[in-house]
Amino acid sequence: MRPYLLLTPGPLTTTDSVKKAMMSDWCTWDEDYNVGIVEQIRKQLVGLATSRPDEYTAVLMQGSGTFCVEATLGTAVRPSDKLLVAANGAYGKRMGVIADYYHIDCDVMRFEETEAVDPARIDAYLTAHGEVTHVSVVHCETTTGVLNPLEEIASVVKRHGKVLIVDAMSSFGGVPIDMARLGIDFMISSANKCIQGVPGFGFVIARRSLLEQCGGVARSLSLDLYDQWRTMEDGHGKWRFTSPTHVVRAFMQAMAELRAEGGIEARHARYRENHDTLVGGMRSLGFRTLLPDEVQSPIITSFYYPNAEFDFKDFYTKLKERGFVIYPGKISQADTFRIGNIGDVFPEDFRRLTQAIKDIEG
Repeated sequence: MRPYLLLTPGPLTTTDSVKKAMMSDWCTWDEDYNVGIVEQIRKQLVGLATSRPDEYTAVLMQGSGTFCVEATLGTAVRPSDKLLVAANGAYGKRMGVIADYYHIDCDVMRFEETEAVDPARIDAYLTAHGEVTHVSVVHCETTTGVLNPLEEIASVVKRHGKVLIVDAMSSFGGVPIDMARLGIDFMISSANKCIQGVPGFGFVIARRSLLEQCGGVARSLSLDLYDQWRTMEDGHGKWRFTSPTHVVRAFMQAMAELRAEGGIEARHARYRENHDTLVGGMRSLGFRTLLPDEVQSPIITSFYYPNAEFDFKDFYTKLKERGFVIYPGKISQADTFRIGNIGDVFPEDFRRLTQAIKDIEG
Protein backbone atom coordinates (compact mmCIF):
# COMPACT_ATOMS: atom_id res chain seq x y z
CA MET A 1 0.00 0.00 0.00
CA ARG A 2 1.35 3.43 -0.98
CA PRO A 3 -0.64 6.36 0.39
CA TYR A 4 2.01 8.65 -1.13
CA LEU A 5 5.47 8.66 -2.67
CA LEU A 6 8.23 9.61 -0.24
CA LEU A 7 10.37 12.08 -2.17
CA THR A 8 12.96 12.43 0.56
CA PRO A 9 16.61 11.37 0.92
CA GLY A 10 15.64 8.41 3.14
CA PRO A 11 13.50 6.90 4.43
CA LEU A 12 12.27 6.62 0.89
CA THR A 13 9.72 4.85 -1.27
CA THR A 14 10.44 1.11 -1.29
CA THR A 15 9.14 -1.68 -3.51
CA ASP A 16 6.32 -3.95 -2.43
CA SER A 17 8.76 -6.87 -2.58
CA VAL A 18 11.10 -5.19 -0.08
CA LYS A 19 8.18 -4.64 2.27
CA LYS A 20 7.01 -8.23 1.79
CA ALA A 21 10.46 -9.53 2.78
CA MET A 22 9.77 -8.31 6.34
CA MET A 23 6.78 -10.63 6.77
CA SER A 24 8.83 -13.54 8.17
CA ASP A 25 10.49 -13.92 11.57
CA TRP A 26 14.13 -14.92 11.96
CA CYS A 27 16.19 -16.40 14.78
CA THR A 28 19.34 -14.42 15.48
CA TRP A 29 21.26 -17.59 16.40
CA ASP A 30 20.28 -19.56 13.30
CA GLU A 31 22.76 -20.12 10.45
CA ASP A 32 19.99 -19.50 7.93
CA TYR A 33 20.01 -15.91 9.15
CA ASN A 34 23.62 -15.27 10.13
CA VAL A 35 25.38 -17.17 7.35
CA GLY A 36 22.63 -17.11 4.74
CA ILE A 37 21.68 -13.45 5.07
CA VAL A 38 24.08 -11.34 7.18
CA GLU A 39 27.29 -12.80 5.75
CA GLN A 40 25.95 -12.54 2.22
CA ILE A 41 25.10 -8.88 2.77
CA ARG A 42 28.55 -8.14 4.15
CA LYS A 43 30.24 -9.78 1.19
CA GLN A 44 28.00 -8.07 -1.34
CA LEU A 45 28.51 -4.63 0.22
CA VAL A 46 32.26 -4.94 -0.11
CA GLY A 47 31.82 -6.07 -3.70
CA LEU A 48 29.77 -2.98 -4.46
CA ALA A 49 32.24 -0.64 -2.79
CA THR A 50 35.62 -1.64 -4.14
CA SER A 51 37.48 -3.27 -6.99
CA ARG A 52 39.81 -4.91 -4.44
CA PRO A 53 37.47 -6.71 -2.03
CA ASP A 54 40.22 -8.64 -0.25
CA GLU A 55 41.44 -5.36 1.27
CA TYR A 56 38.08 -4.38 2.80
CA THR A 57 35.44 -5.69 5.16
CA ALA A 58 31.91 -4.65 6.12
CA VAL A 59 30.35 -4.15 9.55
CA LEU A 60 26.61 -3.79 10.15
CA MET A 61 25.45 -1.67 13.09
CA GLN A 62 22.02 -1.22 14.67
CA GLY A 63 20.50 2.26 14.50
CA SER A 64 20.43 5.16 12.08
CA GLY A 65 23.31 6.26 9.90
CA THR A 66 24.53 8.67 12.58
CA PHE A 67 25.12 5.70 14.89
CA CYS A 68 27.60 4.39 12.31
CA VAL A 69 29.27 7.77 11.89
CA GLU A 70 29.74 8.00 15.64
CA ALA A 71 30.91 4.38 15.86
CA THR A 72 33.52 5.03 13.16
CA LEU A 73 34.88 8.25 14.64
CA GLY A 74 34.83 6.80 18.15
CA THR A 75 36.65 3.62 17.09
CA ALA A 76 39.02 4.71 14.32
CA VAL A 77 40.27 7.96 15.88
CA ARG A 78 42.38 7.47 18.99
CA PRO A 79 42.67 10.01 21.83
CA SER A 80 46.19 10.80 20.61
CA ASP A 81 45.07 11.43 17.01
CA LYS A 82 43.95 14.65 15.35
CA LEU A 83 40.91 14.86 13.06
CA LEU A 84 40.12 17.38 10.33
CA VAL A 85 36.43 17.58 9.34
CA ALA A 86 35.55 19.34 6.07
CA ALA A 87 31.97 20.58 6.55
CA ASN A 88 29.60 22.32 4.15
CA GLY A 89 26.31 21.36 5.76
CA ALA A 90 24.53 19.92 8.78
CA TYR A 91 25.97 16.43 8.48
CA GLY A 92 29.57 17.55 8.22
CA LYS A 93 29.03 19.79 11.22
CA ARG A 94 27.52 16.83 13.08
CA MET A 95 30.83 14.98 12.76
CA GLY A 96 32.43 17.90 14.54
CA VAL A 97 29.84 17.63 17.32
CA ILE A 98 30.54 13.90 17.67
CA ALA A 99 34.25 14.67 17.94
CA ASP A 100 33.52 17.11 20.74
CA TYR A 101 31.51 14.49 22.64
CA TYR A 102 34.45 12.08 22.39
CA HIS A 103 37.01 14.76 23.28
CA ILE A 104 38.76 14.16 19.98
CA ASP A 105 41.29 16.79 18.96
CA CYS A 106 39.41 18.13 15.95
CA ASP A 107 39.34 21.11 13.63
CA VAL A 108 36.26 21.77 11.51
CA MET A 109 37.00 23.42 8.18
CA ARG A 110 33.79 25.24 7.30
CA PHE A 111 32.49 25.99 3.84
CA GLU A 112 29.33 27.77 2.77
CA GLU A 113 26.34 25.45 2.52
CA THR A 114 25.90 26.22 -1.16
CA GLU A 115 29.54 25.57 -2.14
CA ALA A 116 31.42 22.32 -2.54
CA VAL A 117 34.33 21.41 -0.28
CA ASP A 118 37.52 22.82 -1.83
CA PRO A 119 40.34 20.23 -2.04
CA ALA A 120 42.90 23.05 -2.32
CA ARG A 121 41.98 24.33 1.14
CA ILE A 122 42.37 20.84 2.57
CA ASP A 123 45.74 20.55 0.85
CA ALA A 124 46.93 23.83 2.33
CA TYR A 125 45.70 22.90 5.79
CA LEU A 126 47.39 19.50 5.76
CA THR A 127 50.60 21.09 4.53
CA ALA A 128 50.55 23.44 7.52
CA HIS A 129 49.31 20.86 10.05
CA GLY A 130 51.29 17.66 9.77
CA GLU A 131 49.88 16.48 13.10
CA VAL A 132 46.52 15.65 11.47
CA THR A 133 46.03 11.88 11.26
CA HIS A 134 42.45 11.57 9.93
CA VAL A 135 40.27 13.55 7.53
CA SER A 136 36.50 13.12 7.28
CA VAL A 137 34.04 14.50 4.74
CA VAL A 138 30.44 14.01 3.61
CA HIS A 139 30.19 12.91 -0.02
CA CYS A 140 26.63 14.10 -0.71
CA GLU A 141 25.57 16.78 1.77
CA THR A 142 21.79 16.38 1.88
CA THR A 143 21.39 19.70 3.68
CA THR A 144 21.32 21.15 0.17
CA GLY A 145 22.08 18.32 -2.26
CA VAL A 146 25.64 19.39 -3.05
CA LEU A 147 27.96 16.61 -4.25
CA ASN A 148 31.46 17.15 -2.96
CA PRO A 149 34.40 16.34 -5.30
CA LEU A 150 35.34 13.09 -3.60
CA GLU A 151 37.99 12.00 -6.08
CA GLU A 152 39.92 15.26 -5.77
CA ILE A 153 39.54 15.33 -1.97
CA ALA A 154 40.74 11.74 -1.68
CA SER A 155 43.74 12.46 -3.89
CA VAL A 156 44.82 15.29 -1.59
CA VAL A 157 44.28 13.30 1.62
CA LYS A 158 46.16 10.27 0.31
CA ARG A 159 49.05 12.41 -0.96
CA HIS A 160 49.47 13.60 2.63
CA GLY A 161 49.25 10.04 3.95
CA LYS A 162 46.16 10.57 6.14
CA VAL A 163 43.31 8.20 6.98
CA LEU A 164 40.19 9.13 4.99
CA ILE A 165 36.71 8.70 6.46
CA VAL A 166 33.78 9.30 4.09
CA ASP A 167 30.14 9.73 5.06
CA ALA A 168 28.51 8.33 1.91
CA MET A 169 25.16 8.05 3.63
CA SER A 170 23.00 9.31 0.77
CA SER A 171 25.32 8.49 -2.14
CA PHE A 172 26.52 4.90 -1.75
CA GLY A 173 24.53 2.62 -4.01
CA GLY A 174 23.38 5.53 -6.15
CA VAL A 175 26.67 7.15 -7.15
CA PRO A 176 29.62 4.98 -8.27
CA ILE A 177 32.48 4.89 -5.73
CA ASP A 178 35.58 2.67 -5.78
CA MET A 179 37.13 2.82 -2.32
CA ALA A 180 40.37 1.12 -3.36
CA ARG A 181 40.94 3.34 -6.37
CA LEU A 182 40.33 6.50 -4.33
CA GLY A 183 42.11 5.29 -1.20
CA ILE A 184 39.09 5.63 1.11
CA ASP A 185 39.71 3.89 4.43
CA PHE A 186 36.28 4.00 6.08
CA MET A 187 32.99 4.60 4.25
CA ILE A 188 29.64 4.86 6.02
CA SER A 189 26.10 4.45 4.73
CA SER A 190 22.64 3.28 5.77
CA ALA A 191 20.07 0.68 4.79
CA ASN A 192 17.36 3.19 3.90
CA LYS A 193 19.18 5.23 1.27
CA CYS A 194 20.21 4.41 -2.31
CA ILE A 195 20.10 0.63 -1.86
CA GLN A 196 16.41 1.24 -1.12
CA GLY A 197 15.95 -0.76 2.07
CA VAL A 198 14.10 0.37 5.19
CA PRO A 199 15.44 2.15 8.32
CA GLY A 200 16.96 0.19 11.18
CA PHE A 201 20.67 -0.30 10.59
CA GLY A 202 23.68 1.24 8.92
CA PHE A 203 27.00 -0.16 7.80
CA VAL A 204 30.66 0.71 7.58
CA ILE A 205 32.97 -0.60 4.87
CA ALA A 206 36.50 -0.43 6.20
CA ARG A 207 40.05 -1.14 5.14
CA ARG A 208 40.67 -4.41 6.95
CA SER A 209 44.28 -3.65 7.90
CA LEU A 210 43.22 -0.44 9.68
CA LEU A 211 40.16 -1.84 11.41
CA GLU A 212 42.28 -4.70 12.78
CA GLN A 213 44.31 -2.08 14.68
CA CYS A 214 41.28 -0.52 16.38
CA GLY A 215 40.75 -2.98 19.23
CA GLY A 216 40.30 -1.24 22.56
CA VAL A 217 40.02 2.26 21.06
CA ALA A 218 36.23 2.76 21.31
CA ARG A 219 34.87 4.86 24.17
CA SER A 220 31.40 3.31 23.86
CA LEU A 221 30.18 -0.23 24.41
CA SER A 222 27.25 -0.22 21.97
CA LEU A 223 29.13 1.76 19.33
CA ASP A 224 32.38 -0.21 19.41
CA LEU A 225 32.84 -0.78 15.69
CA TYR A 226 35.84 -3.06 16.16
CA ASP A 227 34.08 -5.35 18.62
CA GLN A 228 30.97 -5.49 16.41
CA TRP A 229 33.19 -6.48 13.46
CA ARG A 230 35.19 -9.01 15.49
CA THR A 231 31.97 -10.66 16.68
CA MET A 232 30.63 -10.86 13.13
CA GLU A 233 33.91 -12.27 11.88
CA ASP A 234 34.23 -14.91 14.60
CA GLY A 235 30.51 -15.69 14.76
CA HIS A 236 29.95 -15.85 10.99
CA GLY A 237 27.40 -13.07 10.90
CA LYS A 238 26.39 -12.97 14.57
CA TRP A 239 25.63 -9.53 16.01
CA ARG A 240 26.73 -8.61 19.55
CA PHE A 241 23.27 -7.43 20.53
CA THR A 242 19.80 -8.05 19.10
CA SER A 243 19.83 -7.75 15.32
CA PRO A 244 17.01 -5.91 13.45
CA THR A 245 16.20 -9.14 11.63
CA HIS A 246 13.24 -7.99 9.55
CA VAL A 247 15.08 -4.91 8.32
CA VAL A 248 18.16 -6.96 7.46
CA ARG A 249 16.10 -9.43 5.43
CA ALA A 250 14.43 -6.55 3.59
CA PHE A 251 17.87 -5.12 2.80
CA MET A 252 18.95 -8.41 1.25
CA GLN A 253 15.93 -8.19 -1.03
CA ALA A 254 16.78 -4.58 -1.86
CA MET A 255 20.31 -5.60 -2.82
CA ALA A 256 18.93 -8.28 -5.13
CA GLU A 257 16.78 -5.62 -6.78
CA LEU A 258 19.80 -3.36 -7.20
CA ARG A 259 21.57 -6.16 -9.07
CA ALA A 260 18.48 -6.82 -11.19
CA GLU A 261 18.34 -3.13 -12.15
CA GLY A 262 21.89 -3.34 -13.48
CA GLY A 263 23.92 -2.29 -10.44
CA ILE A 264 25.04 1.10 -9.22
CA GLU A 265 25.73 2.53 -12.68
CA ALA A 266 22.17 1.81 -13.82
CA ARG A 267 20.65 3.16 -10.62
CA HIS A 268 22.77 6.29 -10.88
CA ALA A 269 21.46 6.80 -14.42
CA ARG A 270 17.84 6.51 -13.22
CA TYR A 271 18.41 8.92 -10.35
CA ARG A 272 20.10 11.33 -12.76
CA GLU A 273 17.11 11.14 -15.09
CA ASN A 274 14.76 11.65 -12.13
CA HIS A 275 16.68 14.78 -11.17
CA ASP A 276 16.82 16.14 -14.70
CA THR A 277 13.08 15.55 -15.18
CA LEU A 278 12.30 17.26 -11.88
CA VAL A 279 14.53 20.27 -12.50
CA GLY A 280 13.28 20.75 -16.05
CA GLY A 281 9.68 20.63 -14.89
CA MET A 282 10.21 22.92 -11.90
CA ARG A 283 12.13 25.51 -13.91
CA SER A 284 9.34 25.52 -16.47
CA LEU A 285 7.03 26.53 -13.60
CA GLY A 286 9.34 29.36 -12.54
CA PHE A 287 11.09 27.66 -9.59
CA ARG A 288 14.83 28.26 -9.12
CA THR A 289 17.30 25.68 -7.85
CA LEU A 290 19.43 26.62 -4.86
CA LEU A 291 22.63 25.12 -6.24
CA PRO A 292 24.45 25.64 -9.51
CA ASP A 293 24.21 22.59 -11.74
CA GLU A 294 27.94 21.81 -11.53
CA VAL A 295 27.81 20.92 -7.79
CA GLN A 296 24.31 19.41 -7.72
CA SER A 297 23.93 15.73 -6.83
CA PRO A 298 21.24 13.47 -8.32
CA ILE A 299 20.12 12.58 -4.77
CA ILE A 300 18.07 15.54 -3.52
CA THR A 301 17.35 18.95 -5.02
CA SER A 302 16.72 22.23 -3.18
CA PHE A 303 14.43 24.92 -4.56
CA TYR A 304 13.92 28.52 -3.47
CA TYR A 305 10.48 29.58 -2.34
CA PRO A 306 8.86 31.18 -5.39
CA ASN A 307 7.84 34.38 -3.59
CA ALA A 308 7.62 36.02 -0.17
CA GLU A 309 4.01 34.89 0.32
CA PHE A 310 4.80 31.21 -0.24
CA ASP A 311 3.38 29.00 2.55
CA PHE A 312 5.41 25.79 2.66
CA LYS A 313 3.10 24.01 5.10
CA ASP A 314 0.09 24.64 2.87
CA PHE A 315 2.12 23.60 -0.20
CA TYR A 316 3.27 20.43 1.59
CA THR A 317 -0.26 19.51 2.66
CA LYS A 318 -1.71 19.97 -0.80
CA LEU A 319 1.06 17.88 -2.36
CA LYS A 320 0.54 15.14 0.22
CA GLU A 321 -3.16 15.07 -0.65
CA ARG A 322 -2.08 14.44 -4.25
CA GLY A 323 0.23 11.60 -3.27
CA PHE A 324 3.65 13.24 -2.81
CA VAL A 325 5.63 13.95 0.38
CA ILE A 326 8.63 16.31 0.14
CA TYR A 327 11.11 17.82 2.62
CA PRO A 328 11.43 21.29 4.16
CA GLY A 329 14.65 23.21 3.60
CA LYS A 330 17.54 22.92 6.06
CA ILE A 331 19.70 26.00 5.52
CA SER A 332 19.68 29.37 7.23
CA GLN A 333 20.71 31.46 4.22
CA ALA A 334 17.47 31.22 2.26
CA ASP A 335 13.93 29.89 2.35
CA THR A 336 13.98 26.58 0.48
CA PHE A 337 12.33 23.18 0.24
CA ARG A 338 13.84 19.92 -0.95
CA ILE A 339 12.68 17.09 -3.19
CA GLY A 340 14.41 13.70 -3.14
CA ASN A 341 15.12 11.84 -6.37
CA ILE A 342 15.98 8.43 -4.89
CA GLY A 343 13.96 5.33 -4.03
CA ASP A 344 11.55 3.29 -6.09
CA VAL A 345 10.57 6.33 -8.14
CA PHE A 346 10.93 7.04 -11.84
CA PRO A 347 10.88 9.98 -14.28
CA GLU A 348 7.15 9.60 -14.86
CA ASP A 349 6.59 10.15 -11.12
CA PHE A 350 8.36 13.51 -11.39
CA ARG A 351 6.33 14.50 -14.41
CA ARG A 352 3.21 13.78 -12.34
CA LEU A 353 4.70 15.75 -9.44
CA THR A 354 5.36 18.86 -11.51
CA GLN A 355 1.85 18.67 -12.93
CA ALA A 356 0.50 18.51 -9.36
CA ILE A 357 2.61 21.57 -8.42
CA LYS A 358 1.35 23.40 -11.48
CA ASP A 359 -2.23 22.68 -10.40
CA ILE A 360 -1.52 23.87 -6.85
CA GLU A 361 0.26 27.03 -7.88
CA GLY A 362 -2.42 27.83 -10.44
